[in-house]
Amino acid sequence: MFNKQEVEVQLADDLIKFVEKWRDKPGNMIMILHKVQQTYGYIPREVALKVSRMTDIPLAKIYGVVTFYHFFKLKKPGKHMISVCMGTACYLKGGEDIIQTIEDTLGLPVNATTEDDEFSLEAVRCVGCCGLAPVLTVDGEVFGKVEKDKIPEIISKFKGK
Repeated sequence: MFNKQEVEVQLADDLIKFVEKWRDKPGNMIMILHKVQQTYGYIPREVALKVSRMTDIPLAKIYGVVTFYHFFKLKKPGKHMISVCMGTACYLKGGEDIIQTIEDTLGLPVNATTEDDEFSLEAVRCVGCCGLAPVLTVDGEVFGKVEKDKIPEIISKFKGK
């Protein structure tokens, strides 16, 4: 059984209104989960429980969607999200080497966050910039034709911001 205190999280008014607006619409779960992630940066367990109760969607179904779609995060990400493209073009042009260099530079494995919560690293399927391969993004800013020796410079641009 769930701990009642765990479910009694206070959601922001705009999130409550959004859930109420989408509660009975087709496709509501995806839209609501996008709004939750936009609000928190990830899907906190206590918020997922609250959404489950508000929408009558079983928690297992919510977690099924969250774990199926790569976009949704269950852990709070770092202040800066580094995404390395591993689509075909980027992979063939050294995407794995880019990841390895970032791991070595930050001491950060893929799908993790640095101890200071400053950076998170993820490998993504494609960012749609195949002509710029290999590509990485930091907080949505695209860096193309990335060379391993440029990674410390890219990271320093965001460090401490």
